[in-house]
Amino acid sequence: MRRRAGIADVAQAAGVSTATVSRALSMPERVGAETRARVLKAVAATGYRANAAARDLRQRRARAVTLLAPNLANTFFSRIVAAVQDVAGDAGLTVQISDSLVEVPRLAGLGVDGRSDGVLLLDGGLPAEMVRGWDVPVIMVCEWIEGADLPGVRIDNRAGARMAVQHLLDLGHRHIACLGGPGGNVLSRARADGWRAALAGAGVGHRPGDLMPGDFTMERGARAARDWAAMAPRPTAVFCTSDESALGFISECDRMGLRVPDDVSVIGFDDIEFSDRFIPPLTTIHQPRAALGRLAAERLVAAVTAGAALSPEQSILDCRLQVRGSTAPV
Repeated sequence: MRRRAGIADVAQAAGVSTATVSRALSMPERVGAETRARVLKAVAATGYRANAAARDLRQRRARAVTLLAPNLANTFFSRIVAAVQDVAGDAGLTVQISDSLVEVPRLAGLGVDGRSDGVLLLDGGLPAEMVRGWDVPVIMVCEWIEGADLPGVRIDNRAGARMAVQHLLDLGHRHIACLGGPGGNVLSRARADGWRAALAGAGVGHRPGDLMPGDFTMERGARAARDWAAMAPRPTAVFCTSDESALGFISECDRMGLRVPDDVSVIGFDDIEFSDRFIPPLTTIHQPRAALGRLAAERLVAAVTAGAALSPEQSILDCRLQVRGSTAPV
């Protein structure tokens, strides 16, 4: 028996995204004439039943998806949120944005309450059993929950950290400290592992205290700078596992009368908006945040609009080293 054509088949035949197909069928006024013609031609060619789009709209309970992120005040999330809103809006879905650190009491019933058709989850700290209890499609973005077996979109954080530390090694640094992230956080572990792996690969050790506790904030970065200044001997370079902590470290060095990179090289991770405008501009690992948000949203929208289950695929996007003025030869 021949499988009935779905919205993904139409998208492939038309050379567009599933979100564009959904928009062309449900909101044709928001699609260009040429694109709509390609979609309609693909509908005819694949045998997709046009009334399936209407059926999907009737069955969808909320016509909304939820984006959950920890600490929405963090500037890291801005481009991800913007990309998600673009994709969801094109598909006729609204985006409910919530702070997972504030909304924990409500999250146990997420999906069951009928207010969301799918979830983009940027918090790897939620209990796996809670997330598995949601009866809507869930896709992880940037972080992951160990043991939950959820589909995800992210970069290779361990490889990115190795790239950062290798840059410092290539500049001749051999005593390189690491300012970590929150305890138990999956990103903290992956990036600290990358720091260790890069040092080990170069035959370079690290001293007790070289892994400094952090929490991805500017405040903790400033405290780490004071801790670093009190070390004897001082590391000649510091790998900060987030840009915000790196900027806090640099600003506190300036307050103490120390200069970056003359007295210490500093490298961050994420490439947030103002990292290139800081003094000095921050060398960092660039995460393609807009691309991460767009791909995750496209996968979720396809599942929501077509009623298909999300594949367990982990989409790993490339990160890159962005060299600026905060690092220099030892």
